[in-house]
Amino acid sequence: MTIDKRFIDQFTNVTSKAALASSYLIGKKDKIAADKAAVDSMRFELNKINMKGTVVIGEGALDEAPMLYTGEILGTQNGPTFDIAVDPVEGTNFVANNLPGGIAVLAIAEKGNLFNAPETYMDKIATGKIDKGLIDLDYTLEKNIKNLSEFKKKNYSSLTVCILNRPRHKKIIDKLNELNVKVKLINDGDVLGALYVSNPKYNVDMFLGIGGGPEGVLAASALDAYDCHFQGRFIFDNKKNIEEAKLIGIEDLDKKYELNEIIRGDSIFCATGITSSDVLKGISIDKDKFISETLITHKATNYKKIVKNINPINEWYLFLEKNGLKKK
Repeated sequence: MTIDKRFIDQFTNVTSKAALASSYLIGKKDKIAADKAAVDSMRFELNKINMKGTVVIGEGALDEAPMLYTGEILGTQNGPTFDIAVDPVEGTNFVANNLPGGIAVLAIAEKGNLFNAPETYMDKIATGKIDKGLIDLDYTLEKNIKNLSEFKKKNYSSLTVCILNRPRHKKIIDKLNELNVKVKLINDGDVLGALYVSNPKYNVDMFLGIGGGPEGVLAASALDAYDCHFQGRFIFDNKKNIEEAKLIGIEDLDKKYELNEIIRGDSIFCATGITSSDVLKGISIDKDKFISETLITHKATNYKKIVKNINPINEWYLFLEKNGLKKK
């Protein structure tokens, strides 16, 4: 089965409105408020869609998140049944401090086809389309770089690897420097980091490293329509994580997941810029209109496009005022 393409515009509207709501907090130094604004907006819009939706990647468990929590039922309860993964604001620090890279993210798959990730870390690796078996989480970094260099017919010095700027990645970064590979450090954002490998124009050949498990599922969802290579392995390093894994049915704690094991079948992915980045322009407001830029993919129709939307903002004034977000 495939997801009807009429849902593309509806889900694009969800991330656009979430980005708009959060944009009123750009540079206000309050990442919690920036996230809450997007959460409230996203939930409000999702509940208007004729679907039976279940959040499988959300803001946390019910006791941690009052809205968009894992397991929350969304939509009118009429229409098809979907799994939903959300990150209302990837890069809350970016939004709070008016830095590049804040985005609102949503992924949709048919019921049972989107992995319910535990709240733990994931080791991941992603590249563009490559031959099977060339790049693998279980290979050494040197072997992966060598294989990628030969496949792309590029010198090591022409390769670029994107990785989160974290102390845990120091050895990897040092080794990449030793190999004379270019390193693109990012401070947050698994989804944007993964998207860099989807198109040669971003000049990133590989994305790797340890980040959040739920964010890893969203990163895989972002690449689902691009025929990219992605592997991830969850890291269960304490008793609580191990118990959580067992509760959601994970038996092999060392399993390496391929992209088609994380998200299966048809999918829709939407990411709207809040603050501008290499991939997406941020929200801008012109009198009674807001301008948004959204990356949209629909796997079944091979639809992959960055869309600029100009929408009236007047209908949103009441919502924004109610939540204390309207600009003075």
